[in-house]
Amino acid sequence: MENTFNKNASSKVPPSEGFREAYILHLADNSLILGQRNSEWCGHGPVLEQDIAITNISLDLIGQARNFYQYAATLINNQSAAKVSPPAGGGDLEGAATEDSLAYLRKEEEFKNCLLVEQPKGDWAQTILRQFFFSQYQYLLFQQLQNSKDEQLAAIAEKSLKEITYHLRWSSEWVIRLGDGTDESHQRMIKAIDELWKYTGEMFKSVSYELRAASEGFGVDVSQLKEPWQKKVSDIFNEASLIPPSGGWGATNNRSFPTCKVFCTLWLNLSFISSVTASRSTTTSIS
Repeated sequence: MENTFNKNASSKVPPSEGFREAYILHLADNSLILGQRNSEWCGHGPVLEQDIAITNISLDLIGQARNFYQYAATLINNQSAAKVSPPAGGGDLEGAATEDSLAYLRKEEEFKNCLLVEQPKGDWAQTILRQFFFSQYQYLLFQQLQNSKDEQLAAIAEKSLKEITYHLRWSSEWVIRLGDGTDESHQRMIKAIDELWKYTGEMFKSVSYELRAASEGFGVDVSQLKEPWQKKVSDIFNEASLIPPSGGWGATNNRSFPTCKVFCTLWLNLSFISSVTASRSTTTSIS
């Protein structure tokens, strides 16, 4: 699918003015997109217990995204001339920014998520490995975000860490179980590493709003997370009889302007959710 269908569309949210809003939207987008990807397993998990587990992780991630979007919307509205509140129950979201407008009504190039989280879910091994890679990164990131000068960011990070700790433990155990399991599960993990490793390096390459956020004391210098992340990954891989790749961190930085064609299909799904929700709200209000 060519990334041309929305070239002439205008964003339905006020522009975010400043690096703080961009930084918070980046955090929100990562959680939303991974939550959306993981939700594709709902009803399709390998066993009922793990189907419920991955669905609950999706809900945790979307809950994190909501907290960030709500905060970003407040900041955007405070800096915007648009002060019109959206009508109760939904409907027209134009005017003031809301968590829904930021999640569903931005253009695809306005999203700031890293490439890792938007990749197709693949098989169970690929989903598990992606969750482990991201959860380990997110755990280290949010540990430091707890010390942010921005009290709201610090509070969101502290609350989210309780969930992330479970996500990390759950995904780590599954990496070990699959990597040190049968020949087939081991080979599937090797294939998943080949598919996903190239996207991990991007998480530790700061873009302008991350650098500014770190320098202002409310963000995190993600380059400092690379070494502890690699150590944890190596420790789990050793237990799983897997070998970490020696290189291959070649994915370009996606967080300033996403270009991956994979994202366009996912973005259409998000837009469809918004249109269906708006249609149902209109129908309900009429009836």
